[in-house]
Amino acid sequence: MMKNLNLLWFKEKFFSTPLNAFLTISIIYLGFITIPPLANWIFFDATFIGSKKSDCVSGGACWVFVNVWFERFIYGLYPAEEIWRINLAFGILAASILVYNFANQKIRKYILIFLFGVFPFISLFLFHGGALGLPVVDTREWGGLFLTLVISVFAIIFCFPLGIILAMGRRSTLPVFKYFSIGFIEFWRGVPLITVLFMAGVMFPLFLPAGSNLDKLIRVIIAITLFEAAYMAEVVRGGLQAITRGQYDAAKSLGMGYWKSHFFIILPQALKIVIPGITNTFIALFKDTPLVFVVGLLEILGMINLAKTNPNWLGLATEGYVFAAFVYWAFCFWMSRYSLKLENRLKTSN
Repeated sequence: MMKNLNLLWFKEKFFSTPLNAFLTISIIYLGFITIPPLANWIFFDATFIGSKKSDCVSGGACWVFVNVWFERFIYGLYPAEEIWRINLAFGILAASILVYNFANQKIRKYILIFLFGVFPFISLFLFHGGALGLPVVDTREWGGLFLTLVISVFAIIFCFPLGIILAMGRRSTLPVFKYFSIGFIEFWRGVPLITVLFMAGVMFPLFLPAGSNLDKLIRVIIAITLFEAAYMAEVVRGGLQAITRGQYDAAKSLGMGYWKSHFFIILPQALKIVIPGITNTFIALFKDTPLVFVVGLLEILGMINLAKTNPNWLGLATEGYVFAAFVYWAFCFWMSRYSLKLENRLKTSN
């Protein structure tokens, strides 16, 4: 009986119509002709152990390339003897997030204050050094996945509140605030990110007073923040427009002013509605970080491009790109799953 039910369910799901049957068979056929060769190249015929290119003689993927360059792919050109500082900072971050997931609401408030108000300064101090006996590590030596995360995290921290302010400004009744927000959003949405980064990294220093300079990494983070804030503003504005007029009237009837009503009534509802859009913007920001190569910063993809030009490892770019693809997919998948978890936790409808 159970077997018949399973067969019936399988037929209804995959062979209910001629079109569904054709698509099911086509997908199975495509999987049959692509998955086995791919699995052989990645796993069964691959070389995992070795220290040089000549060790790869199996005809499959040469993961020796990734093993040898792994530390550079993760930390860039950061001095090997100082890598513990990066590990300590991200260890503090991971521990804080872990405690946040199990703490009560009162403790969570202080953890959030620490993560957004204190931790960024602690991490920057550890990364850069210059005090308490820590040698200075110039940002030109930062790279790999470490640099990707630094740019992404700081840009996300800054672009989110800025996007909220711009979204509120675009809906404001104050002409100066409204038209400034509109102009800001439309300008940054109309310019390619690679152009913004080029201007920030190459052209902006030309307009600074003689003898003054702003670190290239800071300029890049500011550029990405301003660019992504424009997109974030439109996402948040969509959530604000979804809130009915009755919510505003109810807040006014309770004696709440503009700011109080928005922070306690309107924004919590609007942000809950647009969690998918916010997550999509964060994922796009994370995947846009390889564009910083135009200003000479070597994040994880930049380090792979550097490694593949090494005379001892020529011809092994594919393995590096597969590794980078897996890293980007892992982080983006984690963000998407966390957003789904957040949506389910904040769900108020049946």
